Amino acid sequence: MKIMMLGDVNGSPGRRMLKMHLKRLKAELGLAAIVVNAENAAAGNGITAQLAKEIFEAGADAITLGDHTWGQKEFATEIDRLENVVRPANGGPGQPGKGWIVVTMPTCRFALLNLVGRTFMNPSDCPFRTADACLNEMPKDVPVFVDFHAEATSEKNSLGHYLDGRVTAIVGTHTHVQTSDALVLPNGTAYLSDLGMCGPYVSSIGRDLKPVLKKFISGMPSRFSMAEGPAVLEGAVIEFDPKTKKASSIETFRIREPYA
Repeated sequence: MKIMMLGDVNGSPGRRMLKMHLKRLKAELGLAAIVVNAENAAAGNGITAQLAKEIFEAGADAITLGDHTWGQKEFATEIDRLENVVRPANGGPGQPGKGWIVVTMPTCRFALLNLVGRTFMNPSDCPFRTADACLNEMPKDVPVFVDFHAEATSEKNSLGHYLDGRVTAIVGTHTHVQTSDALVLPNGTAYLSDLGMCGPYVSSIGRDLKPVLKKFISGMPSRFSMAEGPAVLEGAVIEFDPKTKKASSIETFRIREPYA
C-alpha cells in the first residue's frame, strides 16, 4: 500500500500544482491516500477553512500544519469544524483542533500525527515526550504517519531514530528544500528530513527574491511576498504493509514546471 506525503504548499502557485496533479497521481501511482502540509497555503502564512476545502477538492485526503497554523485569525474558530486536518500536537495546551487523527480511506485506516520542532523555532512543548503521549492514546492496529515540522536536521533525524519501529513513517517539513536522505530505518520506519515544497521555485523558498535579497544585503526589514512563476510539487511516496505497519520503501518525488 502506498501513501504520498507532500511538502509545504506555498500560496496560489502551490495550490495550482495540487489541482493540476493530485487526482492524476493518485490514479497513476495507485495511492491509498495523499497527505499535504498546507500551513503556508494562504499566501505563505497559515490556512483558512475555504483553502482547506480547495485543497481537499484538488485531491488531498488529509492536511498537516506547522508553526504558521494560526497565521490567519479566523482559522482558530474554523479548525474544529474541519475533518482530516491536524495541527502540531505540541504547540501548547488549550489550542483548538487536534494534534493527531485517524484517517479512514476506502482501502486503509492510518493515524496521522503532527509535531513542531523546538530548535531554532518558536517555543513549544517537547516533541519527543508529546510523541510518546500521542502514541499511547492511538489505536494499536493502525499504521502511524508523522509530519515533523522542524528547522534543524539534527532534531528531525534524532526523532526519526527515537520513533523507529513505533511509527510507519516520519517525514520533515518546514525548510521547503527537499533532502536526499530518504531511507527505511533499521526497525521499519520510513524517514526523510524534508519533503520539500509545493510552490514557486524561482524564489527564496517560495518568497519573492527582491525583498529577501534586500534584507540580506541591507539588514533592513522587508515584507516578503509570495513569488510568482513556475512551480514545483515535491514530496515522497511511502510503501508499507498495513498488517505489520512496517515501511518497505520511501521514494522522493518531484514535478517541476519549466521556465516560461
